[in-house]
Amino acid sequence: MDNTYFPESELIINPDGSIFHLHLRPEQLADKIILVGDPGRVALVASHFEEKECEVESREFKTVTGTYKGKRITVLSTGIGCDNIDIVVNELDALANIDFATRHEKPYFRQLELVRIGTCGGLQPHTPEGTFIASQKSLGFDGLLNFYAGRNEACDLEFEKAFLAHMQWQGNQCIAHPYCVDNDAELLDRIGQTDMVRGVTIACGGFFGPQGRRLRVPLADPTANDKIMAFKHGDLCFTNFEMESSALAGLSKLMGHKAMTCCMVIANRVAGKANPNYKNSIDTLISLVLDRI
Repeated sequence: MDNTYFPESELIINPDGSIFHLHLRPEQLADKIILVGDPGRVALVASHFEEKECEVESREFKTVTGTYKGKRITVLSTGIGCDNIDIVVNELDALANIDFATRHEKPYFRQLELVRIGTCGGLQPHTPEGTFIASQKSLGFDGLLNFYAGRNEACDLEFEKAFLAHMQWQGNQCIAHPYCVDNDAELLDRIGQTDMVRGVTIACGGFFGPQGRRLRVPLADPTANDKIMAFKHGDLCFTNFEMESSALAGLSKLMGHKAMTCCMVIANRVAGKANPNYKNSIDTLISLVLDRI
């Protein structure tokens, strides 16, 4: 046990005993957690629950804890981006593993299971619209994990090295060093099973330029997406773009939690097609995750 005292400036607790951003109290958190980006998707997940014990909302963070087929589950919206995942995962870990009364780490470790259900852009011909993808690895363009000790031990350094060489990014000080993290293998097998495509997900630091979309501002490297789609490392290739999976996988690994991301493809960058009316289809993915978590 770490006997470090966490002062008020580091661990901010609201007057009602809840964690600063999420506004959750420790007793409101289940061990099994489903993360979604859109606050509106929380209600869709929670509509499957037989019972709801609490519902909390603060900013983009909306939470419902309830019961599904005898399993206590928390569903929580994170908003968009790895910066929000930094808030969510750190505060969830604090709720589980720091005593709010003493501000010291608890004498026992509570491991959480975190499964992100999201939407993404497909990067290969075999990931058309409607495909479910379970991330085997997540590569972060955002640089977030580079601020934490243990980053190298948590990452696949050979994959990172091969990717940097392929993109010719060595020595490019304008780009945050990408980090590559494996999603939890047991969760991947349990949730992904045989009906989800497995591959490498890129978590981008934005929806437009970082994902190769050009509107009025030209791209620094207009060929980046072509190089990304052509990259191979062993039998792995990049299957999809999204914006959260790397921070979730990386922070969870550093903290000792189990995490993975599964997404439904709503746009395929190869075909140049998108389906903005995906909301009904994603309920199938939600049902699969609820049954398997």
